[in-house]
Amino acid sequence: MLRISGAEAFVKALKREEVDTVFGLPGGAILPICDALYDSDIRFILARHEQGAAHMADGYARASGRVGVCLATSGPGATNLVTGIATANIDSSPVVAFTGQVPIPMIGTDAFQEVDIIGVSASVTKYNIQVRRAADIPWAVKAAFYLASTGRKGAVLVDIPKDVQVSVEDMEFPEKVSFRGYRVQEEPDPRELDWASVLLSRAKRPMILAGGGVISSNASRELVALAEALMAPVATTLMGKGAVPKDHPLYVGGCGMHGTGEANTLLAEADVLLVVGARLSDRTTGLVKDFSPNAKVIHVDIDRSEIDKNVETVTRVVGDARLALVGILDRLRRIRLESSGDSEWVRRINELRELYVMPEAKGNPHMRAPEVIKALRRSLPRDAIVTTEVGQCQMWASLYFDSYAPRTFLTSGGLGTMGWGFPAAIGAKAARRDVPVVDIAGDGSFAMTENNLATSVEEELPVIVVILNNRMLGMVAQWQRLFYGRRYFGVELGKAPDFVKLAEAYGAVGARPESLEELEREVRRAIEVDQTTVIDVPIDPEENVFPMVPPGKGLKEFIMGA
Repeated sequence: MLRISGAEAFVKALKREEVDTVFGLPGGAILPICDALYDSDIRFILARHEQGAAHMADGYARASGRVGVCLATSGPGATNLVTGIATANIDSSPVVAFTGQVPIPMIGTDAFQEVDIIGVSASVTKYNIQVRRAADIPWAVKAAFYLASTGRKGAVLVDIPKDVQVSVEDMEFPEKVSFRGYRVQEEPDPRELDWASVLLSRAKRPMILAGGGVISSNASRELVALAEALMAPVATTLMGKGAVPKDHPLYVGGCGMHGTGEANTLLAEADVLLVVGARLSDRTTGLVKDFSPNAKVIHVDIDRSEIDKNVETVTRVVGDARLALVGILDRLRRIRLESSGDSEWVRRINELRELYVMPEAKGNPHMRAPEVIKALRRSLPRDAIVTTEVGQCQMWASLYFDSYAPRTFLTSGGLGTMGWGFPAAIGAKAARRDVPVVDIAGDGSFAMTENNLATSVEEELPVIVVILNNRMLGMVAQWQRLFYGRRYFGVELGKAPDFVKLAEAYGAVGARPESLEELEREVRRAIEVDQTTVIDVPIDPEENVFPMVPPGKGLKEFIMGA
């Protein structure tokens, strides 16, 4: 037992969780903890806004598979974290946020920089707690990491009043924690595995839809093995991109509102659909009654509440995705021989691939966004990490950037948070210094968090930002173009800023290529010199993202152009 301050106990508790990096901003209510961190070897990365710190912790978590940690002071420091916490939580990313708070006797008095962050964050966290005694800090830290990283992963917030940080008490550091009613069911029920396997063995047109849960549970290898055993095409949700290598012959791309033609068509034609680790949100399913209408749906998920929430299933498998896939594959091998792959269903995959090839735009003076994305892919090593902003740039990246491994394509899926990609790229770079990290950005989204260029430069975490610059809030403009009679409202961004000069003002490199070849050279140069670089690529403000499922339509009703 140690007799130390709450702040010292906090740092020791972080070390016991093997934390090596914390993202954040200091402030009055968190200063005792900052002072204790000064004497530790934990790296503190100074963001330029607390929202950026939360996104950095999120990017770190997604790239590494470990818990990301962020820190902020009370009041506005804490509330500025909320968007980043909500983003991580809805995408099941393990992030723990620590906030300072006014001293306990001042809580409820509207003290300077006092906010009820427990109340504010209750709906966007997996769990939150305010520590009321210094001796409880070790338990609270252990509990936060346990809850964030087990079951369906998510965001946890721990609020620590200032007097608790400075109070000296006898400290015990627990090896384990438990919560009444919180039981992680990792091992699937064998009976559920049996029935799922029987259904799959009888399928004539089996298909697999992989979500972010496949990546979270490190189940990509097992997913590919099952697909090959069934000779089943595999589509991914936006969060599942990278779970299957792009060049695998059974991979048919992303599905949903901006899914590929082949993925959306095959989903409608499948007779058995195995969904693994996906929430089946509206952007994935389109009109629910038309989502895979001919299929018996089997849903594998560690979160029982997600099953039958949006799409009715014939059976479920509750548990860890990797364990479930291993169990199904073992049973299938006992039930039947592996498929030879010579079937009408496999031929249908290739037929649709040839059918849904996007036509080239003719006579366009601008560089086309899909070609920019493909040129970027040619410039990067296979294991490079890409983050995206939100909007058209995100959907172009989803459609045209080829990913070959899990944790190499990171994006804000459920919340669709503009400004997420750039600070998330910095966090990913902090986790993976060994690979290039690129943010595929839109001008509107990048402008929301560009101040973190200072963090990238000063903390020597060099990332590359490729801006698809149409001087528009592109996705909103696309909807106004297609569904509101081109009545543009609040989407035209004008000429400011000059992103090249902006980058240079922060000490980064700015470039504005005039051809795809020049773009590739700039990307390769940035990788070679390992320097933060912003590459501003002008594109046509009238360019749309296709394919697209119009709102209120089923997946088969996608349009290829307008």
